[in-house]
Amino acid sequence: MAKEERERIIIPDENGDENLFEVLFKFDVDSTGKSYMVTIPVADSEDDEDSDEVEVFPFRYEENEDEDDLALFPLETDEEWDIVEEMLNTFDDEDFGKES
Repeated sequence: MAKEERERIIIPDENGDENLFEVLFKFDVDSTGKSYMVTIPVADSEDDEDSDEVEVFPFRYEENEDEDDLALFPLETDEEWDIVEEMLNTFDDEDFGKES
């Protein structure tokens, strides 16, 4: 069975080095009007396909209308972390909750 291709984005780190990430999912929060995405490093997704633990990197994002570009922002509040954690748990149940 072929693995579903996920969207990939490049995110520079604090040193300016570019790192490739896969977007697990994106979602909007209607009550706040904000958009979020949860990513994983491509190296982790390729090396640890059978691993139960993968480090995820959530971001709030804004799309630039003039460009094909995203502005990423770290999560700043406990409420944002709670929202992302709840969505991640739902994603895990749907995507990874299948019995072997």
